[in-house]
Amino acid sequence: MPSPHLPRAARVPLRWKIAALAAATACLVALAVGVLVHLWTAQDIRGQAEAQAFNRLYSATDVYRRTGSLGGGAELDPPELPAALRNPADDSRHTAYDARAEGNVGPSFWAAQRVAGPGSPVLAFRVNMSPQLHDLYRLDMTMAVASLLALAAATPLAVYGAGLLGRRLRRVSETAGRISAGDLDARTGPTKGGDEVADIAATVDLMADSLSRRLRTERRFTADVAHELRTPVGGLLAAADLLPPGETEDLLRARVRDLRGLVEDLLEISRLDAGAEQPVRTHVPLGAVVADTVARTGLDTQVIVAGPRSSRGAGTGGAEGTAESAATEGTVETDPRRLERIVGNLVVNAHRHGAAPVRVTVEGRTVVVRDHGPGFPADLLAEGPRRFHTGAKERGSGHGLGLTIAQGHTRLLGAELRLDNAPDGGAVATLRLPA
Repeated sequence: MPSPHLPRAARVPLRWKIAALAAATACLVALAVGVLVHLWTAQDIRGQAEAQAFNRLYSATDVYRRTGSLGGGAELDPPELPAALRNPADDSRHTAYDARAEGNVGPSFWAAQRVAGPGSPVLAFRVNMSPQLHDLYRLDMTMAVASLLALAAATPLAVYGAGLLGRRLRRVSETAGRISAGDLDARTGPTKGGDEVADIAATVDLMADSLSRRLRTERRFTADVAHELRTPVGGLLAAADLLPPGETEDLLRARVRDLRGLVEDLLEISRLDAGAEQPVRTHVPLGAVVADTVARTGLDTQVIVAGPRSSRGAGTGGAEGTAESAATEGTVETDPRRLERIVGNLVVNAHRHGAAPVRVTVEGRTVVVRDHGPGFPADLLAEGPRRFHTGAKERGSGHGLGLTIAQGHTRLLGAELRLDNAPDGGAVATLRLPA
């Protein structure tokens, strides 16, 4: 079955997503705090400069009125005085902000007042905010560096914390994958913490328990039915032998043989499902085993054994056909009986549901069975073989157990069975034996 997951190259690990989110959040927080501190500090500097100019002007005006002298940096009608303060409407004190900067002077805050009524000179005092604004610039730089250092320290911690969460989620995902692959005993087990991940893990385990009970009940039912049918089917076959020869006897015997084959297939599936089967491995010549298996099916099938040292020969494919085979020196370590069962089922399935010509190719550790029929139906390619399900009607009749049995023996051998459709039509079953 094709995996629903994306290729690893197209996936971004969850921990990096969480770390990126944490880093982006930290950057936004640092930016927001920095802007607020900058605005608040700049406003405070302007407020203090305005208050200082106002108070210093009050003292300078009092001194000028009493002594007629300027002191403390006060000036009369200075040329740099902003236009808004050159002609004040009354004798009260006024302030104005001057954004001009010349060298180390400016921006500034001015305070101005007429010294003796209308037409009298304007006494002004200027407070230079350049030192304070330079300190503000240094404060901005300090906050930027501190934010970068905090981000550099927080990002690895976020990656580590996200990695812990990712490992817990990966454990749940691996358990679900094992259950999907047929391991009904796979469980996540207790997980640390009482968060949503622990809830997901507990839910997966509960789902696995329920699924395991249902599947085991189904398998027990299948095995019990097959065992119960075995005795009466054997009796039917013995009774059919007692019938007088004729068309009726031949038809009945054929149907009883089909029924006995179905019962034997069900028993074989029940043993595979129960894990009661164990492979008996030995070194066998793969090409020869495949050629002999195809020949025993009695079906017109072409066998091609490819190898660096191969000699082509012809063999009998049955009463109605021939099989081309070749012998090669290469051997594989496998269970020959189960290998014969897999190849035989694939060949029979190709003839029953496909169309001639049917070709079997052996190359290295790979066996490919190809027909030229309508191909495998889409649901079989997406979901894999299912018992008592033959797919589309045009693929012929049958119980849908051949591919199921072949797949069960393939898993038992640790091999891989891949089902595809050829681009130019026809079904292709590829068996790859393990090294």
